Amino acid sequence: VYLVESGGGTVQAGTSLRLSCTLSGGIFSAYTTGWFRQAPGKEREFVAAISRRSDSHYNVGSAKGRFTVSRDNVQNTMYLQMNGLKPEDTGIYYCAARYSVQNASAYYTSPQEYTSWGQGTQVTGSS
Repeated sequence: VYLVESGGGTVQAGTSLRLSCTLSGGIFSAYTTGWFRQAPGKEREFVAAISRRSDSHYNVGSAKGRFTVSRDNVQNTMYLQMNGLKPEDTGIYYCAARYSVQNASAYYTSPQEYTSWGQGTQVTGSS
């Protein structure tokens, strides 16, 4: 499968962005999907995940309360709505997918648990 992220950019702190991740080459509804980010010099960090039945899960420290993950199985797309952006949210945001047709409630928080990745989209929160 192929994943393509879009929607990144440079924004003022406190404003919002919505990232999109579109999957092709597979049946989107059969995949658990997630968002990760990587800041310069740091390891890739879990941000949010959404199960096939749309249960959402967040990195409590970085995303809970400000970010919302959602999916549209008709559009084959996952979204990340980011509100109240902070300079520390800066990084490359990646979407990931894992085939999970046998478990509609499954979600994953470790990069090693995902099998497909997008190229990433840069998000910069300026102060």
